[in-house]
Amino acid sequence: MLEGHTDLVWSVAFSPDGSRLASGSDDNTVRIWNTATGQEEATLEGHTGWVLSVAFSPDGSRLASGSDDNTVWIWNTATSQEEAMLEGHTGWVLSVAFSPDGSRLASGSDDNTVWIWNTATSQEEAMLEGHTGWVLSVAFSPDGSRLASGSDDNTVWIWNTATSQEEAMLEGHTGWVLSVAFSPDGSQLASGSDDNTVRIWNTVTGQEESSSCGI
Repeated sequence: MLEGHTDLVWSVAFSPDGSRLASGSDDNTVRIWNTATGQEEATLEGHTGWVLSVAFSPDGSRLASGSDDNTVWIWNTATSQEEAMLEGHTGWVLSVAFSPDGSRLASGSDDNTVWIWNTATSQEEAMLEGHTGWVLSVAFSPDGSRLASGSDDNTVWIWNTATSQEEAMLEGHTGWVLSVAFSPDGSQLASGSDDNTVRIWNTVTGQEESSSCGI
């Protein structure tokens, strides 16, 4: 049991090598834990609001955190220092995800947009508009060519990251889409919703392949 936060913990993420765990909390901090010892390695302070989402870069050298202070912070995991504060969203940052090569970061917000950032320059590359509700989840495809986003408008969108254009809007859920994940080869996308279903979509055709309901 990892103790240290003084309020609700919203989000957790393992580093790629599994040696560290990051956690984001209502106490406005991100904490990094050593998974071998269970000890806290660092407390990352800077956000002025709840930390709702955390994600490690593919090489583990950076950590991104999204907050209800409307910002995304990128931290150096070796020094525990802030590398960049990304500003642009006008609402809570509910989800963050690095591209497979670490060159880009996606963030989803309750301002109904997805932003793609260049992690080298800390500049916005694109703002993706189309959702009519909060963007609760984002995920890059394994080759980085596509980005999926799930929303409380009950839809999943697939975006082309080169053109920043929508490739498909996937409809079928009757509740908020809380999570999205690509298959290892990128041919399928899974989405989880508060309609109690998981749906699997063909990313080429945009068609639903299967759905399952556990409750």
